[in-house]
Parts: sequence; C-alpha cells; structure tokens
Amino acid sequence: MASIDLVLFDIGGVLGSNGWDREQRDHATSHFAIDAADFQYRHEETVGALETGHLSLDEYLDVTVFWTPRPFDRDAFKTYMLQQSVAWPASIAVARALRDAGAVRLATLNNESEALNHHRIAAFGLREIFPTFFTSCWMGVRKPIRGMYERALGMTQADPARTVFIDDREQNLRPARDLGLHTIHYQDAPSLRAALAELHLL
Repeated sequence: MASIDLVLFDIGGVLGSNGWDREQRDHATSHFAIDAADFQYRHEETVGALETGHLSLDEYLDVTVFWTPRPFDRDAFKTYMLQQSVAWPASIAVARALRDAGAVRLATLNNESEALNHHRIAAFGLREIFPTFFTSCWMGVRKPIRGMYERALGMTQADPARTVFIDDREQNLRPARDLGLHTIHYQDAPSLRAALAELHLL
C-alpha cells in the first residue's frame, strides 16, 4: 500500500455531534413547540440549497420557522441551533495527534451550512488542526455525491490511493472507496486511533 499523504475528516458524527440532523431538529421543534411534521416537510424542501450555499440561514428560517408569527425571535432560535453542537474531545485529540506528527496533510470533508460550519470550526477549535475545510456550502455539492470527493481530490491534487477519508456513515464512505480512497468507518475515538495506527500514521 502506498504511504498516506492526506487524511480527510468528517466533522458531524466524528469530531463532534451532528450539527442540524434529525435529532437536533427534533429537540428544536419540541423546545419551541413547532409542528414537527410541517417543519420537516419545509426542511426537506430547503436543506439541499442551505447546505450547498444557495440559501442563507435567514432564508432557510424564513421558510421553515418564521413563515408565520412566533412567540420567540429569530436570534433565540439561532442560538438554540448553535447550542446543539457539542465537540468530542477524544476524537479531536486524535486529529490533533495527526497534526503534531506532521506526516500527512489534513482537511475536513463535510456537509453543512455556512453559518453552522463557521460556528463549529470556532467552537471545536478546528482551525488549530486543519488548514483546509472542504464543506458543502463552499463546494456547491454534498456527500455522497461523487463530485464532492472529486473536487476535494482536484483541489488538493491528492492521489486517491494515498488518501484516507473518515466518516460515520457508510453511504458517505462508499463513493470514496469507489474512487480509490482508503476509508475508516468511525465508531469511536479509540477505534479511530487504532485504525490510523494500522496505517502507520500514529
């Protein structure tokens, strides 16, 4: 096997909690007493545009939440959204150990809206670890669409055979494998560290 040159990390589900997945949305609709079925329908109609940078967070909220008067304001809802993001220190420590080893390039590859991504990069301390963030809101495409991976490879000029992609969802790993990347299905921080050790990266 060729030596590894680039390691790509997902953020939600690997380095921390998911940002605005079903669990987080369910918490929000319950907390603010919003009709969950109606919100989910509106979310599904707009999330693709939100996460590929074609819709701002305010525009998304106009459609999903504030299409009708509410007893709470926009800032309260946004604050609650951001509070759903929780860093996972043990996984972040693995990424930091890779950075400190200095043997490979690091980047993230994740689906997320711009506002949420900015918040999570800062809140999780990821700027200290990753020089590059391949996020759907800036790439214009989302995993598991093949183009997401192809664009990251093109922009890094990385050899797929020398690239590792880490994600918690199998549907996101398969396109990477089809392109020739090595993949790690994230379960927890200890197993991630062990998998990277098998690749002689830690």
